[in-house]
Amino acid sequence: MIGAVDIGGTKIAAGVVDAGGHVLASRECPTQPGAGLQAGLRSIVQMLREAASQAGDQLEGIGIGCTGPVHPELGSIGKVEFLPGWEGANLVEQLSQVFGVPAAIENDADAAALGEWGWGVGRGARSFVLVTVGTGIGAGLVIEGHLYRGVDGSHPEIGHHVIDPQGPACFCGAHGCWESLASGPAMERWAQARHPQHLLRSARQLCAAAGAGDALAQEAVGRTARYLALGLANLVTIFSPEMIALGGGLLQSYPLFRLDIEKTVRSNCGLVPHQLVKIVRTAPGSQAGLVGAARVWYHRYSL
Repeated sequence: MIGAVDIGGTKIAAGVVDAGGHVLASRECPTQPGAGLQAGLRSIVQMLREAASQAGDQLEGIGIGCTGPVHPELGSIGKVEFLPGWEGANLVEQLSQVFGVPAAIENDADAAALGEWGWGVGRGARSFVLVTVGTGIGAGLVIEGHLYRGVDGSHPEIGHHVIDPQGPACFCGAHGCWESLASGPAMERWAQARHPQHLLRSARQLCAAAGAGDALAQEAVGRTARYLALGLANLVTIFSPEMIALGGGLLQSYPLFRLDIEKTVRSNCGLVPHQLVKIVRTAPGSQAGLVGAARVWYHRYSL
């Protein structure tokens, strides 16, 4: 059994995952970044111990998926906007010492990609891309069974490739990057600016209203769908993967976006065999973060 830790900006989850990718027990708590690193570490240790006790067995290893930049080879966390005071923390070393087992860490998007490739819809694909669209846009690539890394082991920030250089500014330094145009908050900002007389609605509410025929919501969703489709078409042209899997909160409303995606891929990807690229939805479920975190350990120690 593998201990799994999923660290996000709003919550931390920890659990135990078996060799088939099934979550046997789990716990979660608010991230509470203001409480500091040591408080967060104590919560992680407690949740892992409780989950292992519930599952009734000892841990063989621990896998960690963490938001923001991490240093997988060092086992440490980089400068994460949502986790002040955590920069430089070596969670791999600390959790290994507490539990006496090997541990490994990856960026959460890479962890999710490994989970879907190893145990989910991407199982067996030689070239696989997972894209998650929600508060931001994250993506991970698994090629020939190995996680793709950039220079110095870095995680490629595919969510920040530029779609429209005249678009809104993003904290990444670019204007009109994919995340600034096609994420959930991007949809909300545009809808509110376009129709300020209406109460602010969440992306989930906008999608529900669009599905019910609300013209203003349909306008917001349609704009987001066009930008989402452009980014996916770019991935098809650049990587020509066997499969692109789509996950995240916004894509729970995938039927609202599907036609735009299919149309744009057909029209924009004429130089690659786009018809052979499978674009699929991940299976819904709130345990994907833990499954991906556990797969991080397998990727490091079982290949």
